[in-house]
Amino acid sequence: MVFIVVLVIAAIIVFWIIGLYNGLIKIRNGERNAWAQIDVQLKRRHDLIPNLVEVVKDYMAYEQETLEKVIKARGAAIGAQGTADIAAAEGQLTGALKSLFAVMEAYPDLKANQNVINLQEELTSTENKIAFARQYYNDSVMRLNNAIEVFPSSIIAGMLNFKQEVYYEVAEAEKAPIKVNLR
Repeated sequence: MVFIVVLVIAAIIVFWIIGLYNGLIKIRNGERNAWAQIDVQLKRRHDLIPNLVEVVKDYMAYEQETLEKVIKARGAAIGAQGTADIAAAEGQLTGALKSLFAVMEAYPDLKANQNVINLQEELTSTENKIAFARQYYNDSVMRLNNAIEVFPSSIIAGMLNFKQEVYYEVAEAEKAPIKVNLR
C-alpha cells in the first residue's frame, strides 16, 4: 500500500514538472515569435527605405549628406545583432528618417509627388506595426521573465537553463521631444 502511495506521489510530481516545463517552453516560444514579428516589420521598413531614397534623391541634389545618413543607418540596422544593438541601430535609423522628412518639407514638388506620399504612408504604417510588435514582444518578455522568476517554476527554469530576456527599449534619442521651429 505504501508503495502505491509513493508511486502516485512520484507520478504527480513528474507530471507537475512536465507541466511546468511545457509551460515554460510555450512562453519562450511565444517570446521568440514576438521577436520574429518585430523582425518582419523591420525588414519591411528596410525594404521601403531604398525606394524612398531613390525617389527623393533627384529632388534633393543638395541634401546628399542627409541621404547618406539614412543609407548608412539602414546598413547598420540590417547588420545589427541582439536586442540591444538592434534597438540602438533602429533608433539611429529613425533619427535619420526624421531628418530626411524634415528636409523634404523644404521641397514642395517633392511633397506633392505621389510616389513620395505613398512611400511615406507605407513607412508610417510600418512604424505603427513596429511599435505594436515591440509592445507585444515586451509583453512576451515580461511573461517569460515572470515565469522564470516565480516559484516553483523558477526551480525548473534554473535546472533547465532558461534565461531571462531583455526588453526592447527605445533609444534615449527617440525619447527626446521633437523640436518644431515655425519661423
